[in-house]
Amino acid sequence: MANSLWDTKDISYQGCASQVLFLISFFDAEYSLITIMACDRYVAICKPLHYGTLLGSRACAQMAAAAWGSGFLHGVLNMANTFSLPLCQGNAVDQFFCEIPQILKLSGSDSDYHREHAVIGFSLCVFFCCFVFILLSYVQIFRAVFRMPSEHGRHKASSTCLPHLDVVSLFLSTIMFAHLKPTSISSQSLDLVVSFLYSVVPPTVNPLIYSMRNQELKDTVRKLSENFPYE
Repeated sequence: MANSLWDTKDISYQGCASQVLFLISFFDAEYSLITIMACDRYVAICKPLHYGTLLGSRACAQMAAAAWGSGFLHGVLNMANTFSLPLCQGNAVDQFFCEIPQILKLSGSDSDYHREHAVIGFSLCVFFCCFVFILLSYVQIFRAVFRMPSEHGRHKASSTCLPHLDVVSLFLSTIMFAHLKPTSISSQSLDLVVSFLYSVVPPTVNPLIYSMRNQELKDTVRKLSENFPYE
């Protein structure tokens, strides 16, 4: 944002490292919180009588702290490993922010390059394990919902899960398309668009997805629209 305001494309080495640190930390923390929310919905729907015991305020605080702490440690690991590489191919990053794949293109050391790929491989394993956990949680949730005799109960359970599913789908689809798209369709302009999608769109849309299912907010928006003067 500062570069946009001052019409410059330059960033310091420390600023670039900070971008990588915060980007990885926040994305990892967000994904961890999404995984925790899947667990929350599983316990609320499949084990409602044990909800207060399993997910009390202390447990929620501990899980949130673990999500933010693991995200920060993961960010430090990626940042330290990425910026230990010698930048032999110049200092021009073909992106509107410092992104690890673009920084790796500037490295000329094969051994360090493979080390960074090992870190990325570990990150992908953790990413996949969280995805499997979310998937299995929702398999159990849908099985429990379909067994509910009350239509009102099924509707209430579904309305609880749908905002979270929307966020999960948006978050995962944009990231997976950004990093798993075929190299044959890769181009600088496409990389810019995809990076914008996964770095800007989910954080912008997430509050809308959750809040628009809040009945109080709906009532407020309806009242504002009714009181808005039309000409």
